[in-house]
Amino acid sequence: MGWAQLPRRVRLGDGSVRDVTGACLAYQVHPEHVALIDEVIGWYDGAAPAGVERTATASAADGFALERWAAHGYGPDPASLGDTGSWTQLNERDLTDTDLESPVLPAGFRFRTADEAGAEAAVRAHVDAWAPSSYTAESYEGVRRTAAYRGDLHVLVEAPDGTMACSTVMWLDEVNRTAEFEPVGTHPGYRRRGLARAMLLHGMRLARAAGATHMTVACLGAPGHPQARGLYYGVGFRELSRDVPLIKDPARI
Repeated sequence: MGWAQLPRRVRLGDGSVRDVTGACLAYQVHPEHVALIDEVIGWYDGAAPAGVERTATASAADGFALERWAAHGYGPDPASLGDTGSWTQLNERDLTDTDLESPVLPAGFRFRTADEAGAEAAVRAHVDAWAPSSYTAESYEGVRRTAAYRGDLHVLVEAPDGTMACSTVMWLDEVNRTAEFEPVGTHPGYRRRGLARAMLLHGMRLARAAGATHMTVACLGAPGHPQARGLYYGVGFRELSRDVPLIKDPARI
C-alpha cells in the first residue's frame, strides 16, 4: 500500500493557499511480501512528475527496504535528520496492566465523543488545534466512511464555554487487539492545562473496554521537538520504532 502526495495547491482554513512543490510517499509492505518494495518504488517514481523533489519515509528497522531505496537512488535526507528535523517515532504502551491512571479534568470540562457532539464540533476541534488547516466537513466525511472509524472512539474534551478544547481519534484493529491515537490535538487557548493527558488516559480506558490490549501513538522524534514525546512518555508510552526520511539524489530524477 502506498500513498503518494504530489505537487499541488492547498487552500487553508484562514483563506491562504500553500503550494506544495515536491512529492512524498508513505507506504506499507506486508512482511511476507517484502520483495514488493521495488514495485512500490517504481510506481512512485512513475507517478511523481519529472524534475520534482521526491521524498519517502521508511522504517529504520527495515534494512531490506533501505537497501532497495538506495538502489533506486534514495538516501537519508540530512535536512530532516537534524535536531529539529521532521522524522517521526512510533511509541507503544501495554493496556493489560492494572495501573492505568484515572483521568482528571479541570472543573467544568467534560469528555465527549464525536457521536455525541456531532460532526461540526469534531471538525472545529481539529481545525482549531491545527490551524491553519485544510481540514473541512468534507474531509471528515471521508474519515467517517473508512471501515476502521468509530465515532464512539473519537474523543473530545469540551470546555465550560462549549469550545471543543482537545480531540483525538482512536483507530481500533480488532484482529490484533491494538489501537492507535491519530491525531492528537489541543486548541492553542487551552494548552498546558492537562487536557491532552486526561484525554489520552480516558481514551486508553475506552480502547481497552473495546478489546484493545496494546496502544500506539506517533510523534516527532528529533531532540528539538520534545513536547508531544514528553506527553506520551508521561502516560506510559515508550519508543517502538522510528522512521528514516529519504530523498532522491537529484541526479537520479
